[in-house]
Order: sequence, then structure tokens, then C-alpha cells
Amino acid sequence: MAKAWLSLGANMGSPARQVARALQLIGQNQNIRITKKSSLIITSPWGKTDQPDFHNMAIEISTGLSPLQLLDACQHMENIMGRVRGEKWGPRLIDIDIIAFDRIRMHEPRLNLPHHHAHERDFVLVPLREISPDTADWILQIKKPD
Repeated sequence: MAKAWLSLGANMGSPARQVARALQLIGQNQNIRITKKSSLIITSPWGKTDQPDFHNMAIEISTGLSPLQLLDACQHMENIMGRVRGEKWGPRLIDIDIIAFDRIRMHEPRLNLPHHHAHERDFVLVPLREISPDTADWILQIKKPD
């Protein structure tokens, strides 16, 4: 089984409930087991700042899925919850991102591992550091500018 770390965030509707529903859906997937959960934090928007604050958290999972299968599963759960992919960095009903998957470094059109912006985002790093400081440190180490 592989270990992966996901970032969950929402700022539309009832964000805390949206994140809780995402956790429920993730937990119902027979190929995913949630092993750690961070605290839920409230953060200012990143990228596009004229929108409501986000509720964010990180989880550690154990999975038998490949990285791309996990991406498909996460996007399927987002779709079940009614996510519509609109403007980049805009408001989100739910966002489930793969932050890291074991220590795989991957650059594919559909998926970059570790997440290509994780090192720039406190709303990812703060909850991730709470549940897996070594993973947060690894991301920061490999994402250092040359």
C-alpha cells in the first residue's frame, strides 16, 4: 500500500460541511484508508483574493491506487459533490488535491507530484506539517529554487 497526502479545501456553501462530506466520501472508497487528519484551518484565498476565506485541512491516506487512479478517484468525488471547474484559483465547492504520493516525483499533463504549488501555500503546508512534518520538509527541500 502506498502513502499519499491530500489537501482538502472549500469556500462556497458551508465550507466546513463540504470538507466533512469529502472526508466521508474518501472514507467510503474501498481502495483508500484515511490514516491521519489535520485540524481544519481557515485561510485567506490564494491567487485570486476577492473571494471568501477557505476551510482547509490535510489528510494522510493509505491506498492501493496508482497516482493517476487516485487523481481520478478524487475528481470523481469532487464531481459527486457538485464541483464545477470554473476560473483558475476561484471559489470552490470542494477541492481535493494530491500533495504527495510516497516520494514519487512525477510530471505528467494531468498530475505533478509533489503538487507544483504546495511549497508556496501555507494553507497546504501548515496542515501537512501537523500530520507529516517529514513530508512537508521533503516538499520544501526538493522545491527550493536553484
